[in-house]
This record gives sequence, C-alpha cells and structure tokens, in this order.
Amino acid sequence: MPLSKHEQQLLAQLEKQLHDDDPRFASTMHTEAVRGRGSMRNVVLGVVIAVVGLGVLLAGVALQLIIVGVLGFIVMAAGAYVATVRGRATPGKGAANPGNPGNGPSGRGPSGPRKSSTFLQNLEEKWDKRNQG
Repeated sequence: MPLSKHEQQLLAQLEKQLHDDDPRFASTMHTEAVRGRGSMRNVVLGVVIAVVGLGVLLAGVALQLIIVGVLGFIVMAAGAYVATVRGRATPGKGAANPGNPGNGPSGRGPSGPRKSSTFLQNLEEKWDKRNQG
C-alpha cells in the first residue's frame, strides 16, 4: 500500500530534519538501507531450515516424543534467525573511532551538542492527541 501525499511529505521532512541534526548518523542509516536487510541466500537457507524444523516438530507430535518436538521447535527458531539476520558488515564501517573525539556513540560531532528538535516534539504531540481521542 503506497503512502499518501501527506505521509510522503512528512517522511521527506523527517529525512531532511535527520540530515540536518545528525548527518553522520543519517549517512550510516542510508548505507544500511541500500545494503538491505539480508541476502537472498540467507532467506532461502533460513526457510529451508525452518521447514525441516517444522517437519521434526510434527514428527515429535506424531510420535509423542516431547524431546523431538522441542528439538524441532529449536531448529525452526534457528531457521527464522538465519532468514532474518543481516549479512556480515564490512569491518571498520559505521564503527566509532576511539581516537577521534566527537565521533562517539552519541553521534555528536566536534561542534558540540545538537539543537533540540521542535519538529519532532510537534509530531509527538500530534501522536499523543490522536491516541487520546
């Protein structure tokens, strides 16, 4: 289902605000989105593992062996994990550089703390009003 015109405008505003507030974090998020959630190989492998786990689970139920059923469930969970896990990240990308002050986990640059965002506060207020009635 595509976004409405209003939702697209809000999304564009949010993206612009993110780039203005924290360009380093925004560029990190952009590279993650381009790279995707995972590879097709991981998805196919995870689905195959999950189907095998489902078969083992059903065999455990049919044979009335609890341990086989639990083992099947664990194999199914492992398959779901493999299907949803991201591929390996390139070492050194997106990691904080401890030798460079201002590039820590807060994402704040050498310019100091970032400005408070009234745009996000307005969105939060609208969301609260919408949920309250």
